[in-house]
Amino acid sequence: MYNTSFIKKILLALIVVFLYSCDKDFNAIGDGLIGDDHFGLEPEKYNVLAFNQEVTPIQSNNLAINALGIYDNPVFGTTTANFVTQLALSAYAPTIGEAPVIDSVKLAIPYFSHVKSTDTNGNNTYVLDSIYGDQNGKIKLSVYESKMQMRSSYFSGGSQLPQFYYTDQNTDFFNQKGDVLLNDAQIKDKSGNLLENDQFYFDPAEIKTKTIDPDTKKETVTRSVPQMTLHLNKDFFQTKILNAAASKLSTEDLFQEYFRGLYFNVEKSGSFPSNMALMDFSKGVITIYYKAKTASTTDGDATESKQILLNLKSSITGGIVNTASFLQDVRKPDYESAITTNVNKTDGDERLYLKGGQGALAVISLNDFGAQLETIRANKWMVNEANLVFYIDSDKMTGADEPKRVYLYDLDNNTIITDYSDGTSGALNPLDPKTTRYIYDGMINVDATTKRGKTYKIRLTNHIRNIIKDATVKNVRLGLVVTEDVSIIASNVLKLKNETISQAPRASVMNPLGTILYGGKTSIPDDKRLRLEVYYTKPN
Repeated sequence: MYNTSFIKKILLALIVVFLYSCDKDFNAIGDGLIGDDHFGLEPEKYNVLAFNQEVTPIQSNNLAINALGIYDNPVFGTTTANFVTQLALSAYAPTIGEAPVIDSVKLAIPYFSHVKSTDTNGNNTYVLDSIYGDQNGKIKLSVYESKMQMRSSYFSGGSQLPQFYYTDQNTDFFNQKGDVLLNDAQIKDKSGNLLENDQFYFDPAEIKTKTIDPDTKKETVTRSVPQMTLHLNKDFFQTKILNAAASKLSTEDLFQEYFRGLYFNVEKSGSFPSNMALMDFSKGVITIYYKAKTASTTDGDATESKQILLNLKSSITGGIVNTASFLQDVRKPDYESAITTNVNKTDGDERLYLKGGQGALAVISLNDFGAQLETIRANKWMVNEANLVFYIDSDKMTGADEPKRVYLYDLDNNTIITDYSDGTSGALNPLDPKTTRYIYDGMINVDATTKRGKTYKIRLTNHIRNIIKDATVKNVRLGLVVTEDVSIIASNVLKLKNETISQAPRASVMNPLGTILYGGKTSIPDDKRLRLEVYYTKPN
C-alpha cells in the first residue's frame, strides 16, 4: 500500500513538471517547433525590399580555388581569368650535383574530375567538373616568369599590415612578366593544333604512364586523374635553378625573392570557342628531370638521373603560397545597367543579378516584417519555420550555366546568420561534399522536366526567432551571393569601399557563375515574387 501511494506521488510530480515545461516553452515568444512540418498552416508573407549591388574590384589573393580561362556567358558577358602564383622548392639547399644537364621540365596540376565508367582493362573514362563554357573549347595559354614580387604584408606608419591583391591587377603583372614563353613545347594533335599553348584545352583523358623494369622487362602502367600537363622551357630552368647560386636556393624567403613565380595568361584561340576551369593550383608540381655527376658515380664520365621538385604551395607550412586571380569582365548591357545605373534602393529591383568574381550581389531588408514585430510579440505567436524563396527567371537564364548554391549572410556585420549553424553533419549527397548544411540550404531546386533551376530556398527560422524574442537584436540587412563553397564564410575587402558594402564573401569571388532572380517589387507576379514566409503556431 505504501509502495503504490509512493509511485502515484512520483507520477503526479512528473506530470506537473511536464505540464509546467510545456507551458514555459509555449510562452517563450518566437520559439517553436523544429522541423519542416507546417501542420497544414499557411505562411504569413511579408514584403521584402531587395536591390542589386555591384561588386567592384575585390581582394583575390590566396583563394582556395582559382579560375583560369575565358567564359562566354550568354547572360552576363565574357569573363577572362588569369592567374599568378609563387613557387616553393620541395627541399631547400638541394645537392644538385656536378655539371647538371636538364632532360625535361614538366608542370602537372590535376583537374577536378570524377570517373564516369571503367572498361574491362581498367581504363577509366573521366568527366571534368567545374568546366564552364564549351566542353571542347580551346584557349591560347601562355606561361611566363612573374617578375613582380608578391608580399604577404607591408609596413605603414609603424604597423605591419596584410598585403592584398585585387581582381583588376592583371595589367600590373602582365607588364612585369618575363620575356620567355615557358610552355613552348611543340606538341601537336593529328590536326596540327598546338596542345600546350596556342590551342590548349582541358583534356579529360586519364593519364597513363608506362615504365619497364630494366631487369625483368616487365611493363607497369600507372594511372592518374586528368591533369594540366605542360612541358616547360629547359634552357630557362637550367639557368634559373640548376645553375643558380646556392644561396638563392637556401631558404623559402630568398628563393621567392629570386624566382618570383609564374604568371598564367589566357587569350582567345583563333575562331575556337573558349572555356574556363576552376582549379586547385596548390596541388600543382613542377618536376625538373636532369642528369649530373654525384658522389655516388665512380666513373668519371658517368651521371646520375635526378629530380628537383617545385611546389605551388609552401614547403614550410604546407599552405598556399602567395597567389592572385585576375578577373576581367566585358558585361552584357542589361546586366551592366541593372547593377549600376538602374538600381532602385527605395522600392527594390524587379530582377536580382547575382554574379561571382568581380560581379554583383543582392541587398535584402526585412522591413515589412520588422514593422509587425510588436503585433507578433503581443499575440505570442511562435515561429515554426521561416524561409526566403528566390525564384529564378528561367527565361533570362536560357543557355547559361547555373550556380549550384547561393549563400545568405548578415551583410551589416559580414558574418553568418544563426541558421547557418544548422546542426547537420555530413553531406546531403555523399558524392558531393559541398552539399553540407542542407537544412540552412541555398541549393538549387531543379525542374524534373526542363532540368533547369526553379528556386533557391534559404531557411532563416532561428534568425527570425531571435529578432522576435529579443528586442535588442537588430533586424540587419542581409546579403545574397553565389558561392563556390558554403563552408568558406570569410569575406574579402573591396579595393574601394562604397556606401553599401566594403566586403563580399570570399567563396563568391571564387565562383565565375551568375543567376537572375525575381525581386520583391510589387510589379512581380505573386507566384514569383520574393517574400519572407513565416509559419506560426498561434495560441487561441
